[in-house]
Amino acid sequence: MNRRDLQELTRIRLVEAKALLDAGLFDGAYYLSGYAVECALKACIARQTQSNDFPPKPVLVRNMYTHDLVALVRLADLSKSLAARIRACAIFQHHWLTVTDWSEESRYERRSADEASRLLEAITDRRHGVLRWVRSAW
Repeated sequence: MNRRDLQELTRIRLVEAKALLDAGLFDGAYYLSGYAVECALKACIARQTQSNDFPPKPVLVRNMYTHDLVALVRLADLSKSLAARIRACAIFQHHWLTVTDWSEESRYERRSADEASRLLEAITDRRHGVLRWVRSAW
């Protein structure tokens, strides 16, 4: 899987999340919305690799397979950018807090229409959405 594959998965998961939300399947919409952010952050990490480089240390590679969005931000070397964006925009800060409530454990949880809608909006908001910020590092 490469950077472009992860970018495409991001788009696909968002389309699926929206379709599930529209169909009233809020649990799945919530889970796939967060998964889209995970794929986007992993695309940022993939951008840092060179095909001819010696593979990174095994512990680093294992860490890249996490579902923890905050850890992925660090691995993508986006912590400073995130902090600056949060300081610059209260709406983005609110969106980021909404997104970081997501975890891979969300697949086992029940979610309301409001929760799924808020997460999808936090990710896709055209001006202040988390995905807009992540895409700047793709």
